[in-house]
Amino acid sequence: MPAVSKGDGMRGLAVFISDIRNCKSKEAEIKRINKELANIRSKFKGDKALDGYSKKKYVCKLLFIFLLGHDIDFGHMEAVNLLSSNKYTEKQIGYLFISVLVNSNSDLIRLINNAIKNDLSSRNPTFMNLALHCIANVGSREMAEAFAAEVPRILVAGDTMDSVKQSAALCLLRLNRTSPDLVPMGEWTARVVHLLNDQHLGVVTAATSLITTLAQKNPDDFKTSVSLAVARLSRIVTSASTDLQDYTYYFVAAPWLSVKLLRLLQCYPPPEDAAIRGRLTECLETILNKAQEPPKSKKVQHSNAKNAVLFEAISLIIHHDSEPTLLVRACNQLGQFLQHRETNLRYLALESMCMLASSEFSHEAVKTHIETVINALKTERDVSVRQRAVDLLYAMCDRSNAKQIVAEMLSYLETADYSIREEIVLKVAILAEKYAVDYTWYVDTILNLIRIAGDYVSEEVWYRVIQIVINRDDVQGYAAKTVFEALQAPACHENLVKVGGYILGEFGNLIAGDPRSSPLVQFNLLHSKFHLCSVPTRALLLSAYIKFINLFPEVKGTIQEVLRSDSQQRNADVELQQRAVEYLRLSCIASTDILATVLEEMPPFPERESSILAKLKRKKGPGTVPDIEESRKERSANVNGGTNHTSATSNAKTSPASFVGDLLAPAPPPTNRPRPVSSASFLHTPLTPLPPHAAPLAASAGTFYQVAASSTDLLGLGSASTSLSSTPPAAPPAASSLLVDVFSENSPAAAAPIAVPATAAPVADDNFPRFVCKNNGVLYENQLLQIGLKSEYRQNLGRMYVFYGNKTSTQFLNFCTSVVCQDGLASQLNVHLKPADPTVDGGAQLQQIVNIECVSDFMEAPVLNIQFKYGGTLQNIAVKLPITLNKFFQPTEMTSQDFFQRWKQLSAPQQEVQKIFKAKHSMDTEVTKAKIIGFGVALLDGVDPNPSNFVGAGVIHTKTTQVGCLLRLEPNTQAQMYRLTLRTSRDTVSQRLCDLLSDQF
Repeated sequence: MPAVSKGDGMRGLAVFISDIRNCKSKEAEIKRINKELANIRSKFKGDKALDGYSKKKYVCKLLFIFLLGHDIDFGHMEAVNLLSSNKYTEKQIGYLFISVLVNSNSDLIRLINNAIKNDLSSRNPTFMNLALHCIANVGSREMAEAFAAEVPRILVAGDTMDSVKQSAALCLLRLNRTSPDLVPMGEWTARVVHLLNDQHLGVVTAATSLITTLAQKNPDDFKTSVSLAVARLSRIVTSASTDLQDYTYYFVAAPWLSVKLLRLLQCYPPPEDAAIRGRLTECLETILNKAQEPPKSKKVQHSNAKNAVLFEAISLIIHHDSEPTLLVRACNQLGQFLQHRETNLRYLALESMCMLASSEFSHEAVKTHIETVINALKTERDVSVRQRAVDLLYAMCDRSNAKQIVAEMLSYLETADYSIREEIVLKVAILAEKYAVDYTWYVDTILNLIRIAGDYVSEEVWYRVIQIVINRDDVQGYAAKTVFEALQAPACHENLVKVGGYILGEFGNLIAGDPRSSPLVQFNLLHSKFHLCSVPTRALLLSAYIKFINLFPEVKGTIQEVLRSDSQQRNADVELQQRAVEYLRLSCIASTDILATVLEEMPPFPERESSILAKLKRKKGPGTVPDIEESRKERSANVNGGTNHTSATSNAKTSPASFVGDLLAPAPPPTNRPRPVSSASFLHTPLTPLPPHAAPLAASAGTFYQVAASSTDLLGLGSASTSLSSTPPAAPPAASSLLVDVFSENSPAAAAPIAVPATAAPVADDNFPRFVCKNNGVLYENQLLQIGLKSEYRQNLGRMYVFYGNKTSTQFLNFCTSVVCQDGLASQLNVHLKPADPTVDGGAQLQQIVNIECVSDFMEAPVLNIQFKYGGTLQNIAVKLPITLNKFFQPTEMTSQDFFQRWKQLSAPQQEVQKIFKAKHSMDTEVTKAKIIGFGVALLDGVDPNPSNFVGAGVIHTKTTQVGCLLRLEPNTQAQMYRLTLRTSRDTVSQRLCDLLSDQF
């Protein structure tokens, strides 16, 4: 070991470390450490005062011993004494020891705080940096209380050196994360934002990290940072690598700062100022262009830095979701990475394209890469990349490619990794249902799914196929035939036996005419699987047998023999024994009419949202609100031909609790439904009394197809059993309310608005214009809460599903909401808000239903107020709900002759409104068509003599009247201008619609 002089280092420490390394055993190491601890303790307690060097050396030894895993219970005061030294090395060791070993609740904190204050006021940049680092490393509440006001002052002071500003910004960031309530930024906000203009890029980088965190919590306070961030980003992106020599990393100018600036801009919607927006668009285009340039270095650091900026830019493009050209370019750029040799890039490209697939502008561009994604699914070695490929196929699926994607997923399922099989099964089931036009294809797909991966087919999947078969008369015969053929395989999965037993029990008569599937053959086929099944499946098969007695009297004797056998009458399982006894007794004593009544065919199920989708959301975690495919422009009807209604439970959370809620419900009434009946059902639904002979059966055996061991809500109806069973239903509202009659599926009592005091929070309306031409998406988001919407409208009525996503790990308490209609809006618009759960768990999602009735035409929009407690602090949020007049449009198809005839009739000056305005976005024909259709009118092709013009027609429906509307949009691509003309029978309607639509172009 080279000699170390006293001035250059600590020889004693070097010798001690060498001794520890040379120890041959653990015992020898402990012996040497104990000897050293005894020596240090004697030195500290000795009469002779130690000089600074000795204190530093011994404190360093203690620190090293602690890092070896041994407890240190002395030496803290000596470390504190080192803080008062004027030598850098001694002060540094003192701060290092305190940062590592001093507890935030230590009695020495006051002494440490005094030493830190002295160093902060010393104006010595080295000492100031040490003090700021110590504050950040300890980060205790006591330190935040002591220095929360001092650190911002140092940060914005004009005479503070750049290195100290960097440390101060990062220190303030740490205090804000640990004790946000103690860091007052109000008076410093403007000056902190101004740091983005600092000449020193290190200061700008640290300040950007701080501002990003603060902007996530208080976006309105830091809104001015957007223009400065865009300006700084523009200077970085357009500069050559030689211009930022000190901050250029492998030929990439300031990559870390670029990423942080792009992340900061994701806290805000697209800039409203056209100049700033144009400059930002130029920056993003430049980043995309640079990604296409040949690399300036072959080293991996160059490509990593370049790609980091690129992916963050793409994230910003996706976040803004307003520039079709950029979205398509981003999609094409990501498409090139799908076949890149670097696994991480392939993963990131697939993940980003999943988000792009949810945008109406880039969905078609994403679909062009379907073959590449399918190939990745088949050939990719990394399971995480394959999982992202499955996610992307799911996100890009629509009616045009559903069969191809489902077929590829089924093919992959046979060899898929076990960890993702259940998720693939859920996605295949959802896609097959969502995009099924030919229901025979849907039945084949689900049966194939059970055959390939039966162990991973959850109960929700086969419950759903049964519900759909029962609700669709045209598929029942095919389903019975297909299931019968599938059951003939020597080895059938138990889920297939369940589906077969249920469907043949209900619809076996539809195929009984064929000798190959006669009643006796059907029964023998089912009974051949009986001994191989679990108890719940046997119980279901017994219910199918008693159904056979009603359908096929000729097999009554055979089935009674089975029910009379000792294996059934004396079965060890009480459920099977009880069913066998009661079914046998029922078949013997009941008349044909009574038997037909008790065992009648299942009635259609009410149309509700599939529980499969809820299970997938639960499995993937409560991240996005709402689901990615729900935010797409094209919305499909569900498999039963209607709109996908969300569960009737207005406050259903995305948590496993909603699927075991039926365990808490009282015993269900007698019914033929193959599901536990929730308490909500029998609180609000009148029961049909059974014949007297059926009463004992109903009282004891329960529902025919109900499986005793099941703990899930079979059809995803999501009953809130605990709350409903403890609270009697309230009286229904007045009969004049049409909202409940049309939309409610439970008692109207739930539609009563909640009385919540109006909050004084500023109304957030940044995303309001984005919802004029679409009904789904994210309305509001901050660091705590994300609010998503999914809406549907029919004539003058509407229903809005509001999703509240808790982005934190802490529970929201006293969660309450209210809708405020200002001025005269209350008489023009009826808004009923269903009650919401008062708590929202960390990472969970809460759903609330808003029913809307348009009484007359209106101008303003209602405001949604949200109040809740987070970490003991009351949070108030006010968001403008995107309920606009055009939502009540009914599109009207018209011929050219009818259109111009009506156009001439609406020629009075007060009936026409015309507006000429500059285009804010690129004048893309397809985008314009999509927006006009999204606005609610029918787009009439071939009506206008000029093919480049757009013509539409529709009728606004209100409770009091109907208002016809004709519109004409004339684009001038050379001048980048539009002329919009609207004619309606009411002047206020013309003006309002013109204002709404013109803001979209």
